[in-house]
Amino acid sequence: MEPLTWGEIFLRVMQQLMPVWIALIVVFAPSLAFKRRLGLYGKLFDSTIGMIGFALVMFWVFAGVLGGPLDMIVTHDPLSQISGMKNKPPGTALRRPDEGQYAYFLLGGDNLARDVFSRVIKGAWIVVQIAPLATLFAFMVGITLGLPAGYYGGRLDTVLSFLANLILAFPVILLFYLLVTPEIVLTGIPNYMALFLFIFPLVFATILLNSRYHTQPKLRTPLLACVIGVLGWLYLSLVSTGGAVVATPGYRIPGLPGAIDLFDIDPGILVVFVSVVFVNSPTVFRIVRGLAMDIKTRDYVSAAQTRGEGPWYIMLWEILPNARGPLIVDFCLRIGYTTILLGTLGFFGLGLASESPDWGTTINSGRQLLRAYVHPAVVPAVALMTMVLGLNLLADGLREESLRD
Repeated sequence: MEPLTWGEIFLRVMQQLMPVWIALIVVFAPSLAFKRRLGLYGKLFDSTIGMIGFALVMFWVFAGVLGGPLDMIVTHDPLSQISGMKNKPPGTALRRPDEGQYAYFLLGGDNLARDVFSRVIKGAWIVVQIAPLATLFAFMVGITLGLPAGYYGGRLDTVLSFLANLILAFPVILLFYLLVTPEIVLTGIPNYMALFLFIFPLVFATILLNSRYHTQPKLRTPLLACVIGVLGWLYLSLVSTGGAVVATPGYRIPGLPGAIDLFDIDPGILVVFVSVVFVNSPTVFRIVRGLAMDIKTRDYVSAAQTRGEGPWYIMLWEILPNARGPLIVDFCLRIGYTTILLGTLGFFGLGLASESPDWGTTINSGRQLLRAYVHPAVVPAVALMTMVLGLNLLADGLREESLRD
């Protein structure tokens, strides 16, 4: 078969991405129609910059979800090597496609004869899994420690601020390198860090509900029991891999048995996830601490203290809601930073497996022959750029609208 022209490549790519376009329409149509009833999210659609950023972000979110676990977009297995397709340009036809096999490499092949289009889509799923969740966990850690540090001050603030500054004193890339190297992984340190860091969402949810319903024990007790039970199960499933929490050559700490372990996280992804949470948490802590120190002087906080409200109620239900604007903006920006960090780790071959389709690894494998074959490195680089650009534009739009709120 003849290779596709650039126009045919464009049309076929658009056709493969049809589920993404449909998903975007399903999200945007009701959002635009009912934006006046949707609070800050609805006001986002009054900002052209914010709407463009949201569209770019949701494009990659839908591409990752629909092309990852649902497998609706990819044309080939991103890890399979097809004879004769090494470094082939976009639109090249397969020599002898099997029955039911897609007949073209839409965006060309890489140096191992793998489909670039499919690898970029699968790479989006890796980013969508790690970046938002790792950022959310970092926020749970930063908020849980930053609020009391800013509210109470004193020695607690001094100790926590010192620890945060100690972590921030390390160059980020060096810290990542130390955490994901095989020698460190074999000691079990990342697993111990997971045990510590992953428990913060459970602690946060427990304190949040207890402070809100502490005057209603009949409601609080069963609610806390359900929340702690479910989140505790999720926590143990997260930290347990292959039936063990920590497994080193010298010893093994048992975890959940396989029958009740909800999921096993790939060890490489777990190390990267923990590293991202550990690096981002101190920065979030400092932001939350500063906001708490400012907001605790406001009149409505004094009114809550006069009513006899507890410290955690004031922190979580008076201070935190009034800090939501800067935190939402920083959350979006930090997902972008995390995406760049994931790409950097993949580029240097740290954490994730060498055959992983994540964007950083794909760029690294394509750069070796960049002068002769541009497409294997440029396509994932453009994907990474548009994802981060969308997050930055989304943050700008949210900042603009939050200032008007």
